[in-house]
Amino acid sequence: MSVKPIRTRADHQRALTEIERLMGARRGSLQADRLDVLVALVAMYEATHDAIDLPDPIEAIETHMRERDLGQADFARLVGSRSLASAILNRKRAMSLAVIRKLATEWNIPTDVLVQPYRLDGERGRRAAA
Repeated sequence: MSVKPIRTRADHQRALTEIERLMGARRGSLQADRLDVLVALVAMYEATHDAIDLPDPIEAIETHMRERDLGQADFARLVGSRSLASAILNRKRAMSLAVIRKLATEWNIPTDVLVQPYRLDGERGRRAAA
């Protein structure tokens, strides 16, 4: 089984084509082993070359609300107060760990999105949601 590193877009495309060809390989066969190796190589290449940045936490919340036809009142019920909901959505106040946990469990927004640093109004840089 000869497998080469994936270094270019052309190598990547060839590996994807080969993966597609091998998708029905019988478990334990040489073709299945080749498939496993190619999938790992493609995953490593894509993680390095095609990494997708996570969305801003506030933008993720707003997108979630828009997609599910939720309003600020729904967010306020979740976080416990209208003023807190407004302060968070208007970037006046960082989310607490309790708010992040509620968003993750109740609205299924990934915690890795919510715990990222993000800009609050009046700040030049970015600030961690704490």
